[in-house]
Amino acid sequence: MKKKVTMTQIEAEPETLCPVARAETVVGDRWTVLILRELTMHSHRFEEIQAQTGATPQMIAARLKKLEADGLVERHAYSQRPLRHEYRLTEKGDAFYPVLLALRAWGETWCKSPQEGRAISYTHRLCGKPAGLGPVCESCSEPLRREDLIAEQNPAYRAERERRYEAFKANR
Repeated sequence: MKKKVTMTQIEAEPETLCPVARAETVVGDRWTVLILRELTMHSHRFEEIQAQTGATPQMIAARLKKLEADGLVERHAYSQRPLRHEYRLTEKGDAFYPVLLALRAWGETWCKSPQEGRAISYTHRLCGKPAGLGPVCESCSEPLRREDLIAEQNPAYRAERERRYEAFKANR
């Protein structure tokens, strides 16, 4: 499969051969990572992304525009009057999912108390058993892919997300 080179990559002469530094120029800020998290959680509309990230509309718009320019996101119109778009991950954007799994695993292990429980528990469709924290299924050892996971939100996390969305709608 041929990699798609984007305008951002062509315009900016790389200052380093380090792939971590180059990746950081694309996804290296909090808002971008949170937007990608929301897209993987099926929040595709601007207001859903804003409600769950807490970012300003300007930040979200700028990050989505950059993600689109870098080939991680595509816009799709879902309304003509008024014109409204939703955002979908491209193959390149979907390839970021293992990074989100790694951040999730690290955060669950080092940034929370065990009493809080996991924010999301995944069941691996291929074996029907708990997937664990990845990158491979703890039950069958197969690599985890987003489309092979069934997510179940911890009730407290689901309530947190619902409160954020309700507060967002109330403040509009």
